[in-house]
Amino acid sequence: MKRLKVLEVNKAYLPHVGGIESLVKQYSEELGQFGVQVRTLVCRDGRGKTVREKMNGVKLTRAGSLGTYFSCPLSLSFIRLFRKMAKNADIVHINVPFPLADAALLLSGFRGKVVVSWHSDIVKQKKLMLLYKPFLSYMLRRADVILTATEGHIDGSDFLPEYREKCRILPYGIHPEEYLSVSRRPILTEKLSDKSSIKLFFTGRLVYYKGVDVLLKAFARTKNCELFIAGTGELENQLKAFAGKSGLAEKVHFLGFLPDDELRQAYADCDIFVLPSVVKSEAFGIVQLEAMVYGKPVINTKLPSGVPCVSIDGETGLTVPPSDEKALAEAIDRLVSDEGLRRRLGKNAAERVREKFDEKNVIRQLYTIFSEVTEK
Repeated sequence: MKRLKVLEVNKAYLPHVGGIESLVKQYSEELGQFGVQVRTLVCRDGRGKTVREKMNGVKLTRAGSLGTYFSCPLSLSFIRLFRKMAKNADIVHINVPFPLADAALLLSGFRGKVVVSWHSDIVKQKKLMLLYKPFLSYMLRRADVILTATEGHIDGSDFLPEYREKCRILPYGIHPEEYLSVSRRPILTEKLSDKSSIKLFFTGRLVYYKGVDVLLKAFARTKNCELFIAGTGELENQLKAFAGKSGLAEKVHFLGFLPDDELRQAYADCDIFVLPSVVKSEAFGIVQLEAMVYGKPVINTKLPSGVPCVSIDGETGLTVPPSDEKALAEAIDRLVSDEGLRRRLGKNAAERVREKFDEKNVIRQLYTIFSEVTEK
């Protein structure tokens, strides 16, 4: 039987930190268990020449870059390398948004199968879209299959509904056993000002679309809880200043960057996880799964994206309108005051992760999709 050859394409790769980069790492490392030969092509972070390396068994090419503009690397060598490496692939798997990859596909003359993983629309860079849209339209027409993590990715997209017949749902996944095997330490409880308080937890970059400013305003309306915020970003000082001016300093704990083990201890030690994102740049929120696997209820927002499809309102948590501090405060108060509800939603959350989002099953589904595409 012929060995399937896949070219995995993304903007960046570890040690670059990001949700899509973590997914591409999973795909690149784990498809080999099915006999798939994977080559991974990305761009270098910042300026530099092309480098080739092997990382945890993955044959990785980092194309030279002239720098990053509009959040996208500028790399002529990427286009050349894409053309060369695609010739030896049965499938090119492109993770988007990544405008350079769309251009490379158009210019490469590649005639094989194309699978696109659509992680989100481009939301903020409106000027870039004027240049990018023709390449994007070509890629969507050219794709044999378009993968999205939830139905919400399709419904909330400005582009995918037209191509709904090509779309397949492939959820993001985690390895539950890797989370549950971490040694437990009450990392949040140790920092409580009032040991009887319910512990709210948020983790993520402190940037505009995460809605941490809304969370702080909502938290100011609540009682009997304390808030823990893990992460760094451009709004960090502004958020700390707001907490200080609002008299929340004793009840809001800024934890900064947490390494993986401590982050997992924080998930395990919290009582409620909150994802207050305000725009559909938040396309899924893997952090929801990371809290749910420990049996924690999630408060998320009803974005036109995959976010409310991960933790389900009334089943594994509560969902509120984005940017609505009053509704968010009411949801927090409801869970803080009802231990039985927290327990029930948390139990459902852990079961949902095991049933729907186990990475072993996700990789098997991806391999099945690749196999079906090549057989057509």
